[in-house]
Amino acid sequence: MANKTLKGGEFIIKESTFEDVFTPEDFNEEQRMMRDAVKEFVDREMVPNRERFEKGDYELTEELMKKAGELGFLGITLPEKYNGLDMGFSSSVLVTDYFSGATGSMATAYGAHTGIGTLPIALYGNEKQKEKYLPKLATGEWFGAYALTEPTAGSDANSGKTKAELSEDKKHYIINGQKMWISNAGFCNLFIVFARIEDDKYISSFIVEYDKDNPNGIKLGNEENKLGIHSSSTRQVFFEDTKVPIENMLSDRGQGFKIAMNILNIGRIKLAAACLDAQRRVISYSIEYANERKQFNTKIADFEGIKSKLADMATSAYVGESATYRAAKLIENRKEDFIKEGLSDTEAELKAVEDFAVECSLLKVAASEDMQNCSDEGIQIYGGMGYSKDAPMEAAWRDARISRIYEGTNEINRMHSVGMLLKKALKGEIDLMTPAMAIQEELTSIPSFDIPDFSEPLSEEKEILEKLKKAFLMVAGSAVQKYGADLEKHQNLLMSAADMLIEIFMIESAILRTEKSIKEKGKENQAGQIAMTRLYVYQAVELISAKGKEGIISFSSGDEQRMLLMGLRRFTKYQNYPNISELKNSIAKQLIEANEYCF
Repeated sequence: MANKTLKGGEFIIKESTFEDVFTPEDFNEEQRMMRDAVKEFVDREMVPNRERFEKGDYELTEELMKKAGELGFLGITLPEKYNGLDMGFSSSVLVTDYFSGATGSMATAYGAHTGIGTLPIALYGNEKQKEKYLPKLATGEWFGAYALTEPTAGSDANSGKTKAELSEDKKHYIINGQKMWISNAGFCNLFIVFARIEDDKYISSFIVEYDKDNPNGIKLGNEENKLGIHSSSTRQVFFEDTKVPIENMLSDRGQGFKIAMNILNIGRIKLAAACLDAQRRVISYSIEYANERKQFNTKIADFEGIKSKLADMATSAYVGESATYRAAKLIENRKEDFIKEGLSDTEAELKAVEDFAVECSLLKVAASEDMQNCSDEGIQIYGGMGYSKDAPMEAAWRDARISRIYEGTNEINRMHSVGMLLKKALKGEIDLMTPAMAIQEELTSIPSFDIPDFSEPLSEEKEILEKLKKAFLMVAGSAVQKYGADLEKHQNLLMSAADMLIEIFMIESAILRTEKSIKEKGKENQAGQIAMTRLYVYQAVELISAKGKEGIISFSSGDEQRMLLMGLRRFTKYQNYPNISELKNSIAKQLIEANEYCF
């Protein structure tokens, strides 16, 4: 039975149908208008200024962020009473997607301001704090920054040394400490600062205003000399006896770590979105170049080696879109469920995003690595010109690299995704062990030799998806039985399991999107989408097989190992292998004829 109200992490044990998913083809008129407005802004204001962004033009970034605020792009989900547009979560993901494709500098400035710079106040601030700050942040009158990372506190966010001490008159907190890698620091008007009060177990969070003419003990370091995102302001920030009114504490004392983690969950899915239009643009540039460049009296677009690259790039972009918008709408729907249960709007959004923390981490990893691979192949298609600063590829590659570090490194997010899933199981929020135990029984039974009917498009891929879920549950269930709570110490095993989990969510999202399009437009009009889905499933099966084997060998031996490996082969087996060369050529044909990413 399909599940209409899928909860976070349940995709691994429950079936979804295409009626349940939201796809880019489902944008309503308001969303399409917003998308087109953002694209027009990016093409007019950002694309022609690529050289200025590469030369560290911080003033240009600030200027365009102000223009974005005037157009309403900075307050998509904020209520109208705070100068926002009061649109839904999926709309905010859409704007992040299309705003972020031309340059990583603007993508970073936008993400830091609208996400980690604004959302802590929007979601955790009291009414006075919201009334004072959100209208300015929504319009670009003020800009926000997020001061969490320290020299000794990166992935371990709660280990920060910055201190907040209550003043003698008990009217202020006095903050002392150092923060680093602070995006937007050079032009922000307020910082969300995390500091520890006395010997509290958890850090607290504060809204700290910044006025260059009256710095209040705040000193900025020089702009960092970075590999990419050259016009994104990134500085160290030093606090020396900085006075912060006690009413500027966010939420309650000791809630800073919780605030940081929940805001980062939102940041992860937004970062995935920020990689999507970047991929589309790199793909389109690559197709245009391949159609123009000739070697051996032949357009390089006609060579199968180039077609293969274009097909892989487009496939990753299509699947990334499918998974990101699916998850965004799942969060939006879950928020609506919580509101119906009596939660406030902000409480419901926080709880919904927290519920889908697993998916947020999976998407962050998948999209950031796909964007890196896409830009790398873009350089390769351009050949020597791809290595030149005169072409767009090398900047895209450098800008993409930070995405695997932002919002928690991909290694942390891999381990976090599986860890969160298992915690849900331990809390009784999701039943993983019952299906895992059933799979162990299945392994000792005689397999069915019936050949299913695969006459419908993607029917074999759907059957494979169900088997891949069994493969993950088999590996994860056996690992939990082996190590129990100590599983978190086995990081290589966790990361192998995470790669399996990522691919399963991405596969399912692509299948559901394509099925929905077939239903609405007919299979004859979705040949490219069908080919991309089949190609992705094949490649994902190969990866899941390798990662599953790696995991099994790491914790088992003897008869147990042989049984698990036999199960893995059963669960990653095709009845009819697709012709990968034909799939890639058919995908590339559509791209080359359109001379752009056209899906």
